[in-house]
Amino acid sequence: MASKARTTAVFAGLATVLALGACQGTETVYPKRNPGETAPTYSQERERDTIFGPGGINLFGGKKKDEDGGGGGGIGVNSFLWRASLDTIGFMPLASADPFGGVIITDWFAPPETPNERLKLTLYILDRNLRSDGIKVAVFRQVRGQGGAWVDAAVDPSAAMRLEESVLTRARQLRQAAIEK
Repeated sequence: MASKARTTAVFAGLATVLALGACQGTETVYPKRNPGETAPTYSQERERDTIFGPGGINLFGGKKKDEDGGGGGGIGVNSFLWRASLDTIGFMPLASADPFGGVIITDWFAPPETPNERLKLTLYILDRNLRSDGIKVAVFRQVRGQGGAWVDAAVDPSAAMRLEESVLTRARQLRQAAIEK
């Protein structure tokens, strides 16, 4: 029994030595460039040809990238919806804006006409295409309760829908202006 344990330990030690020995002497080799040649940019690397051709392969038959006219260069959501969202809620302070995930979160805002009420918005841009269901707005409302503490309050159900319509209207205006350029 002891010899079996010793044999197992010897094999485990030998496997460890061989595994660590395989790591020895590795050297990172970088491709050589001609003097004065710059490294390719990310967009140049993405545009290189593949075995399926310059456009790649389209398995599901949808539009190819950027055929939607406003899919956005550099952001992960529709650029018109993104800009329209920021324009529409520009009067509110931003807490967070993620153009790749398509989420805009405002900080609490108390309108000057109602200082005992404050609002917070979260906007979700859900699509790279300019579509009516490409934007979702969540509205949060608080009122000042007794003792000065903020208490959650009910929100008019149509408030989010009105904001979504405002964003879509502005996005259409931005798209029309881009087409007319």
